[in-house]
Amino acid sequence: MTVQEVDILMIGAGPANLALAVALEESAPAEMARSALILEQHSDVKWQRGLLLPWARSQVSFLKDLVTLRNPRSRFSFLNFLHETGELDRFVNLSTFNPYRWQLSAYQQWVAGSFQHVKIRYNARGERVVPRLGDDGSIAGWTVTLAGGDVVHCRDLVIGAGRDPHIPEVFADLPAERVVHSSQYSTRLAEADPGRTLRPVVVGGAQSAVEMFMALSQDLPQSRPTIVLRSIGFQNYQTSKFVNELFFPSFVDEFFTMQPETREQVLKEMHLTNYAGLAPPFADELYNMLYQQRMLGDQRSTVRPLTEVVGARADRDDVVLDLRDRKNGKVEPLRCDLVLLGTGYDARMPAMVRDLAARTGLDEVAVSRRYRVELGRPASGALYLQGVNEATHGIADSLISVLSHRSQDITDDMLARRASEPAQGGRLTERVRTA
Repeated sequence: MTVQEVDILMIGAGPANLALAVALEESAPAEMARSALILEQHSDVKWQRGLLLPWARSQVSFLKDLVTLRNPRSRFSFLNFLHETGELDRFVNLSTFNPYRWQLSAYQQWVAGSFQHVKIRYNARGERVVPRLGDDGSIAGWTVTLAGGDVVHCRDLVIGAGRDPHIPEVFADLPAERVVHSSQYSTRLAEADPGRTLRPVVVGGAQSAVEMFMALSQDLPQSRPTIVLRSIGFQNYQTSKFVNELFFPSFVDEFFTMQPETREQVLKEMHLTNYAGLAPPFADELYNMLYQQRMLGDQRSTVRPLTEVVGARADRDDVVLDLRDRKNGKVEPLRCDLVLLGTGYDARMPAMVRDLAARTGLDEVAVSRRYRVELGRPASGALYLQGVNEATHGIADSLISVLSHRSQDITDDMLARRASEPAQGGRLTERVRTA
């Protein structure tokens, strides 16, 4: 077992913490950045690992990368990645602002390998986090225990591992091998035999559900997939330029100062800008696929709108879904082999955050404008949350639109705290010992 001590510890090497690492490299003293560590549970960096489909594109501009909106001259920009890898001319020739998802994933892995000071520890899954208390009861920092027993102590902890997958209760009793959440699609479908004739059912009507539905035609070409959605049909995201201004980093200040009831109403009104819809070009691709199947006499894919799943059970080799037709209330069984859930993510704080809040004695989790959790007691160590603050920082908080500015906000907060507490600056050199 090893025990490691760092100044700043980030859990998850996703876009949020990679952007923060970039900000630390560019804006913090070198000794502070050198004592920053990212823990990543996988052996590499991949963006949206579960749906890293070869044809899937980003739905936002490449200019909203990890750094450009904060520092257009940064060497960590997406354009510099293309330049360094010799792909800039070809990308420019595509005449698009929306790269393929795998390309942004490769960019993030390139950034992870380009740090001069911040370190990344792969195959390191944080399983338990507890506060470290000083003699006076104040919070001096945090202790993270990894799978396998290694321990990392830090002063400041940043959790940026995303929300937990949402598995609706109706599917809770199905065998785990028969249920695939969208976050697992690529890894789980790689295990399937493409030659088998399967009857997969996709549940959901938004982007992730439809991406799985379309991917099944390629990944399991002998399958006959069905997609079930409660709404009247697939809808496009709201993409008005006027609405998109609400994704500007500058809107975070405006949203944060709103009355709580106004924030809640604004989030409801903005729901279709990111949830329960499809990117317009992708909706056209789906319609064209279904049209071609119909006209060529090979209608393998079925769409069932105005339908909800009211029951799910295993019956020998089958999964049986009880489907209620919302038009007439009639319930009918549908037998299938596999259920794929495009049901999004749990709206609550992630389980790791809820558990840590309980260990810290917090009844609720509240964050400052600079994303620092209000700990309710004296503290020289801080806890920051990334990507889970929609209720206070707006709908863009879970997206890449505000990454670069948010990372600077957190970095500035860390620097300000250290400047005001010179005697409690934390460890600025990394230490590792074996126990």
